[in-house]
Amino acid sequence: MTSSQPSPDTSQRFIFEHADVRGEIVRLRHSYATAIAGKHYPDAVAQLLGQFLAASALLSTTIKFDGRLVLQVRSEGELAVIMAECTSNGELRGIARYAETPTATAFAELLRNGTLVITIDTRKGEPYQGIVTLEGESLAQSLQAYFQQSEQLGTVFYFAVDRDTVAGLMLQQLPAQLQRDAEARASHWEHFSTLARTLTAEELLQLPNADILHRLYHQEELRVFPPRELVFKCSCSRERTARALAALGREEIESIVAEKGGVEISCEFCGTEYNFGPGEVSLLFEQALEGGATH
Repeated sequence: MTSSQPSPDTSQRFIFEHADVRGEIVRLRHSYATAIAGKHYPDAVAQLLGQFLAASALLSTTIKFDGRLVLQVRSEGELAVIMAECTSNGELRGIARYAETPTATAFAELLRNGTLVITIDTRKGEPYQGIVTLEGESLAQSLQAYFQQSEQLGTVFYFAVDRDTVAGLMLQQLPAQLQRDAEARASHWEHFSTLARTLTAEELLQLPNADILHRLYHQEELRVFPPRELVFKCSCSRERTARALAALGREEIESIVAEKGGVEISCEFCGTEYNFGPGEVSLLFEQALEGGATH
């Protein structure tokens, strides 16, 4: 194990050689900073979004897929929507939406009566969705409840956020292979998860992965995999924005053009601005009509 982080944004998987348990550590700096840059989120919202980003990265490693994993909560609380996604290539983005600037700091107030949705949107086949009512007083508790309900596998999450870094640790039971005795499996799980709970937020944020694993599991035989690099990257494009404009309808868009001389749309994830002049707007709807006529 190495004692230094290979890049500012990584996740790193490890498994116990003699128990059906795996884990993952994620640490985000650049992608977290980019996701909240210019958004003027209150501190509690920015930190919660950081946890969602870390969680999406952790969850994306639990399955094999080609596409994107989206972690989202819709609520009746001060946050209407908060979501983060991680692609199979390790590309992250996320956003929080609200009508009025939140003043609450408690998870339960920000996301009152929330619904947790995990979507796996693959490039092949239909998307998969898991939906549960939000439970617990934190994102970690809510995710643990989700896995207990949907997968019946013990899973624990720990998150820590400071001004410029978010870190997360996930520990999860695997289906019985190495140890099939239920009592022994339960004993292993209790031991490993109890040790994980001794990790402090400062240690999770500041210690290199190798030091964290040595601190927790120096008496265990671990297999540690190479780190996976993560990066903030938005999937917006001019073409996608044009399709979104067309979906709004010609009359509405042309009224905006008449009033303002064009249409300007900013991506709410990354802030990229897309401008469409009168000629582009006319061409856009002419192409839409031609496309419709060919079907």
